[in-house]
Amino acid sequence: MNATMALMGNPNSGKTTLFNNLTGARQHVGNYPGITVEKREGRLKIEELDITVVDLPGTYSLTAYTQDELVARNFLIEKNPDAVVAVLDATNLERSLYLVLQILELGTPVIVALNMMDEVRRKGVSIDTGRLSKLLDTPILEMVARTGEGRENLLQEARTAMLDRRPARKELRISYGHDLDETLNIMQELIESSNFLDGRYPSRWLGLKYLENDAEVLALGESFTDVHSRLLELTGTLAEHCRKTLNTEPECLIADYRYGFITGLLKDGVVTRPSTQARFDITDKLDMVLTNRLAGPFLMFAIIYLMFELTFTLGEVPMGWVEALFGWLSETATAILPEGLLSSLIVSGIIDGVGGVLGFTPLIMIMFFFLSFLEDSGYMARMAYMLDRVFRIFGLHGCSVMPFIISGGIPGGCAVPGVMAARTLRSPKEKIATVLTAPFLSCGAKVPVFLLLAAAFFPGSGASALFWITLGGWVMALLSARILRSTVIKGEATPFVMELPPYRMPTLKGMCLHTWERVWQYIKKAGTVILAISILLWAAMTFPGPSEEQTARFENERTAAQAMTWESDADMEEALAVIDNAEAQDALRSSLAGRIGTALELVSKPAGFDWRTNIALLGGFAAKEVIVSSLGTAYSLGEVDPEESTGLSEKLRTDPAWNMWVAVSLIAFVLLYAPCFVTVAVIGREIGWKWAVFSVGFNTILAYGVSVSIYQVGMAL
Repeated sequence: MNATMALMGNPNSGKTTLFNNLTGARQHVGNYPGITVEKREGRLKIEELDITVVDLPGTYSLTAYTQDELVARNFLIEKNPDAVVAVLDATNLERSLYLVLQILELGTPVIVALNMMDEVRRKGVSIDTGRLSKLLDTPILEMVARTGEGRENLLQEARTAMLDRRPARKELRISYGHDLDETLNIMQELIESSNFLDGRYPSRWLGLKYLENDAEVLALGESFTDVHSRLLELTGTLAEHCRKTLNTEPECLIADYRYGFITGLLKDGVVTRPSTQARFDITDKLDMVLTNRLAGPFLMFAIIYLMFELTFTLGEVPMGWVEALFGWLSETATAILPEGLLSSLIVSGIIDGVGGVLGFTPLIMIMFFFLSFLEDSGYMARMAYMLDRVFRIFGLHGCSVMPFIISGGIPGGCAVPGVMAARTLRSPKEKIATVLTAPFLSCGAKVPVFLLLAAAFFPGSGASALFWITLGGWVMALLSARILRSTVIKGEATPFVMELPPYRMPTLKGMCLHTWERVWQYIKKAGTVILAISILLWAAMTFPGPSEEQTARFENERTAAQAMTWESDADMEEALAVIDNAEAQDALRSSLAGRIGTALELVSKPAGFDWRTNIALLGGFAAKEVIVSSLGTAYSLGEVDPEESTGLSEKLRTDPAWNMWVAVSLIAFVLLYAPCFVTVAVIGREIGWKWAVFSVGFNTILAYGVSVSIYQVGMAL
């Protein structure tokens, strides 16, 4: 028998942890609003029931201010799941119950899972779940989703609810005071008598939505002209009365009465707190230091720098192992395969191309491990809290902080989920500004490029280089946001309040799982997208190849060199090697990619980029990791002897076309220029294709201007 169970809850309530626990599905767990912005599904078997478990977006209410709230509410109404589990943070019961009240007012039967009960007990607080269950007339269960405590009770309760095949709707009725109740009664009678919206929604709930000016419900009601107009008239009359008598709006009164209902509920013997209220728990003590107005920012930068330093220190040896492995593969393939196109494809196109990206896997893995600790412990939310004050100066909203961090505010993120996380922003203009500037941060795809150039031109200072690159990304993103908010995206700022979840000690299993998920995505991308693009770029760097005249010219030079008298065979071999290298470079320049790269040198030379760098940057429009693989392929095709190949960073360091200022210029360009294809597609989907095209043009022009300035000033100095 098939059934559907929906999981609902506030962000940071442990809902996604419970989802993973129930289904075995893996989804990232973070401690900040907005990380889960799409519906997630998993499978669960309870005896005879085959259940689809849906992890709905984390939301604080069912008022459709954000896309998250709208998705969650529409799923409850339209899909009518067989069981709904509301996962609450038991340490913040008053705030968490607000969502439960709205679900009950909608008339949807719900099972309430009080999560994090271990933290409640640790604080000396007791919750009478039996009493609360009786008062709300709905099942209340105690849980610790992280450890699995209470899982079996939840499954049995869910099974019972599903087999009962959902009782008829029994809506919770809260009194909102004489004035509102009187108007709601009139609205309810009007809605029921006219079969408004075909009876799909509870009548009292619809009245509340009109009083709350719910845009989604108001839009639905427009097709029922007469009833809609009458409901708007009743809403307007009540709103005017509330302003005159109470100096407030109906929707504020509704929220006040709901919280008043919750306060009365919890005072009715439900929650018992210890007599001593003076003590602080561990979260309060840590926040006194970590979020201190003066010490907090310094500690934040110190933590980020320490993370980079440990990443490079711990990753140096395993990264050498991976590079040695790919060097051995390249030499072995060269020795086994006959010279020709197949050998060139496998060695230069695949091994050197993909190997250049995978060589950084150990560093990426260590960085992701530290990121998982910061996210799962709750510290990442504190970073957002501290940065909110800064963001307001630059015309952004506090909710913009998390899209920035997810996009690569700490290297290793990704702009795709970062852009999607901007859905939590209510103001369209603040959302557009956030989406357009988030790609300036150091996403995981850019990190291999930075690591390569740091190893080549700043040996021994990789951590410092990455730290300053990260800060540079933040500075450019914020300055660009200020420019955009002052010109093309003008508008008023909206207020911001952010939840700071309690600190938790992450589990080693959870951190390893999150690290592996991200690393596997990186490896999979290298084995699919990067591999395909590397092969295409190899073909573009190989064909159509040199002309017969060019080939004949180099053959004549070899014949002439061999006919000369040399002091030793080594001198002759060296002369022939110079000719071979010149021929390889000439062949690469004659290819399709070489011709495009050479043509672009007129534009790129002021920034210090030669034709090979141009080829790599063109590939970077598809995916930024391709920059490393393209350079690897280009330098592999143009080298003297593949069997004596050195690491790519060493090749760049010894190439006359490169120096420190070229490297810094390229770092700035890669950091700022157009987002990858996938990010552009997501930007188009989220805020419109006009802005997606704008992001490509604006970012690339800005990147070019910054790179030219860096290179020209640097070379002049």
